[in-house]
Amino acid sequence: MPTAVAANAAVLPINDLGSGTYLGFQGGLYPAGRNTMPDAHRSAGVNRALRVRPLDTTGTPSANGKYVLLSIGMSNTTQEFCSSETGGQCAPYSFIGQAAADPRVNHDKLAIVDGAAGGQTADTWDSPTDANYDRVRDTRLAPLGLTERQVQVAWVKVANAGPSASLPATNADAYRLVTQQGNILRALKKRYPNLQQVFFSSRIYAGYATTGLNPEPYAYETGFGVKWVIQAQITQMSGGGTDPRAGNLAYDSAAPWAAWGPYLWANGLQPRSDGLTWERSDFGSDGTHPSASGRQKVASMLLRFFATSPHTACWFTVGGTCG
Repeated sequence: MPTAVAANAAVLPINDLGSGTYLGFQGGLYPAGRNTMPDAHRSAGVNRALRVRPLDTTGTPSANGKYVLLSIGMSNTTQEFCSSETGGQCAPYSFIGQAAADPRVNHDKLAIVDGAAGGQTADTWDSPTDANYDRVRDTRLAPLGLTERQVQVAWVKVANAGPSASLPATNADAYRLVTQQGNILRALKKRYPNLQQVFFSSRIYAGYATTGLNPEPYAYETGFGVKWVIQAQITQMSGGGTDPRAGNLAYDSAAPWAAWGPYLWANGLQPRSDGLTWERSDFGSDGTHPSASGRQKVASMLLRFFATSPHTACWFTVGGTCG
């Protein structure tokens, strides 16, 4: 059995790295080493948030309609978003479970749907013809009386199984993720024509991993894959040209507007600037998939993000505002 690949003790979370660098790559969730997005991208995101509204099953605005927040991704994603229990109910500690019990959430108009599933790596979502999209339509949306035209927001957390090239190699998995996530954004736009916003998260810590499924430093470096695809959209929309890896991400035509959701990585027991740590007990036996406590930790970060972000509060909560 492979031994655990621990993160370097000197590695800082991307949001704490700021203008510093990791292997020559600048930190910060957004360009220029910052954790806040440029004003133009921020304003565009607020505009997209204000477009989220109840739609009927044909995609027509309706006071009796719904808007869907959908998860896209793999086993960790579905475990954190829902942790489906016997009978198909989401666990109380999961994001859906916590949101269902929170009186702030707009339970009248918002439908939260878990589209993620075990084993569904990035390459199973990067084309609009991928079987995952029919699965979501037929087994996740339709049973709830919902359609693809009502999906208006997505949370995307993807990775690849068994990565073998880390940064700064030119074939690093982080670069591959930029291409895949660019394709995913365009695929989402095709399948969900009323999609307004996509929020990405990268992997949680994997320094306790006992298998090669997605250990460190790959889990950490997925954060750069997310950073760079979002940066590619920001650069393109500000007139800087199309990124050769990410492709066309124009949010006025080819793709939805994209930004960071909660950033989930911390270097094990070393507290992040906001106090986040990852203990061995937060993981299952493989050190890669989160245990109940790890799932609850991510779920709480998701709930806090959607309830308080200036790009989501107006549609996620009752009486919330965006801007």
